[in-house]
Amino acid sequence: MARIGILTGGGDCPGLNPVIRAVVRKGINEGYEIIGIKNGWKGLIENDTLVLDLGAVSGILPKGGTILGTSRTNPYKKEGDLQKAKENFKKLGLEALIVVGGEDTLGVASKLIKDGISNIVSVPKTIDNDLSSTDYTFGFDTALNTATECIDRLHTTAESHHRIMVVEVMGRHAGWIAIESGIAGGADIILIPEVPVDIEEVCALIKKRHQRGKTFSIIVVAEGAKFKEGTMVTQEEKLDEFGHVRLGGIGERLAQEIEKRTGYETRVSVLGHLQRGGTPSAFDRILGTRFGVKAVELVKNKKFGRMVALTGNKIIDVPIEEAIKTLKTADMELYEIAKVFFG
Repeated sequence: MARIGILTGGGDCPGLNPVIRAVVRKGINEGYEIIGIKNGWKGLIENDTLVLDLGAVSGILPKGGTILGTSRTNPYKKEGDLQKAKENFKKLGLEALIVVGGEDTLGVASKLIKDGISNIVSVPKTIDNDLSSTDYTFGFDTALNTATECIDRLHTTAESHHRIMVVEVMGRHAGWIAIESGIAGGADIILIPEVPVDIEEVCALIKKRHQRGKTFSIIVVAEGAKFKEGTMVTQEEKLDEFGHVRLGGIGERLAQEIEKRTGYETRVSVLGHLQRGGTPSAFDRILGTRFGVKAVELVKNKKFGRMVALTGNKIIDVPIEEAIKTLKTADMELYEIAKVFFG
């Protein structure tokens, strides 16, 4: 029986388990044995796997995270890991490998296609929604709904205490979560990585609100937003295996500046990994399912080096290289709509 491997790499998000479930169900229907590779590329390096049968995926549709586990392991980082991954691919007798991940994970997949593991198909996953060639990545919708609900809750306490509330959401290079949750949650100011933060303008907008009788404000800021005069705010300078610093802290820095310059009491809520967790939305369950089924179809038709994608309401496939060539930053027309409600 031909074998298909599947791994989930990078940050977890809601919708991964629907993809795994769909790959297993469709794969078995097509006569494949499905091998789950644990903890992303780390599992392929260490040959840490399990057989995924119907029992293994029973009941996982509404569960967040990934039953396979994940990691930010980069097989190109440590000497010898690439060779181990290639050897284990052969040992496992895989006809193909389905790689589920974001920019970094799919970047590795693209390199491996050139370096000896050519039978790869990928599925786009990131709550940041910043992968090119697909209208949406699964995980984004759930993260967006979580952020929106949190903003709704913060409105009541901000209004009760007459405070400025700064809400820090995820978004390293793209402000999709910030813009859409800010619009949906009625934020008074939204700050994104694509537009440098002008602290004087932020404070002017807050003062304008107070002048017309509003005693509170909600400010949504993406973790990757930058002040005009500086760089991104980081938790530490240590880099991960893909060369990224750990972001976080822009909300606190912003709150300090606002309180200092306006005199208004300001508080911060960092949503962090709340946005990654929890049960996937109906949209993400369906999108993940459709992506998983399409991935197996690509394997069956030997269309390797391709990534499944959503265009309009159609599932298509595109070259992996095309999908990771550039990041899909936020729609500035949407940001202009958001700015109508600033202040």
